Amino acid sequence: MKRLLICLAAALVCIHAKAQTKKRQLIYGMYLQWGYNAEAYTRSNIHFKLSNGDNFVLHHAKAHDKGDYDDIIKEPGQISIPQYNYRIGFYLNRDLTKGFELNFDHAKYVVTDGQKVHVTGTIGGQHVDGDSVLNPETFLHFEHTDGANWLHLNYFEQKTLAENKAKTRALLTLIYKAGAGINIPRTDFTYHGDRLNNDFHIAGYNIGVEGGLRFYMLKRFFFETTGKTGYVRYIDALANTTTAKGNRATHGIGYLEGIATLGYQFSW
Repeated sequence: MKRLLICLAAALVCIHAKAQTKKRQLIYGMYLQWGYNAEAYTRSNIHFKLSNGDNFVLHHAKAHDKGDYDDIIKEPGQISIPQYNYRIGFYLNRDLTKGFELNFDHAKYVVTDGQKVHVTGTIGGQHVDGDSVLNPETFLHFEHTDGANWLHLNYFEQKTLAENKAKTRALLTLIYKAGAGINIPRTDFTYHGDRLNNDFHIAGYNIGVEGGLRFYMLKRFFFETTGKTGYVRYIDALANTTTAKGNRATHGIGYLEGIATLGYQFSW
């Protein structure tokens, strides 16, 4: 995923350079960001269709995130273990107030063990329509913790709220974004004690809006804090992979996300 974003960024820089040779400027600058996030999720109806013939729905299942922020203290070199974000942005005007960004959110989604959910469908050849407690040994466990992984393209604008004394650069801006993209999760699924750690694959789509503040500590360095909300749909979270052949999991979730990132920008 990181290589994909780097390749896309390089391609866009090349497009900019080519445009410059033709005396036509398309991109006026770019920025890079890295940071971390926290989520809250809506309840979800999760539909499982398994290769053994079981076909059932968990109704209104609740889930939580899994920050793992303490892993940075335990293993300082493992900065990508917690829920992280990175962005590559490109400015479309000389004032550096409008542009687009490639946005990757490595969020984590865990269906909460021990909860009682209503289950309908067919399990073991028998029709079911009742409540069951989620447990990985006796029933199931389901999570996207090697990433719910939302990759999308955002359009953004920012408005200056405060400038330096010389009024030569912004110190504080209001930034807002909207975009859509694809989900590339790795889903961890345990059913009656048997664990299946899925492969990464394109599994659905997402849409989202985001807004917050950007603080320019220096001319090129900034800190950004934003709130984000949107909808994510997993069409086939277990499909078309070597480790999950014949299985399928489908569900949709709404989310609220808090994000904090550090960034570096430059213009030309």
